[in-house]
Amino acid sequence: MLRNVFLAAAATVILAGATMTAPMSAQAGHSDCHKMAKAKYPDDRKARHAYKKACKAHYKGEKTGLLKGGLLKKN
Repeated sequence: MLRNVFLAAAATVILAGATMTAPMSAQAGHSDCHKMAKAKYPDDRKARHAYKKACKAHYKGEKTGLLKGGLLKKN
């Protein structure tokens, strides 16, 4: 009985560890914004620039905690 409990706990830990993967956008830092923009808009330079600028602003807002705390004001 005790052995079954330990085996079930080990299986749960293994499955939980295997399913915990973060999406690419959450892992990307501001240095990856250029690569993501280039992949999304390979031929449109203006759209790539706008995407990169928005990506960096979002990254900086998350890093400083302004987006999470609701302190960022929209004009």
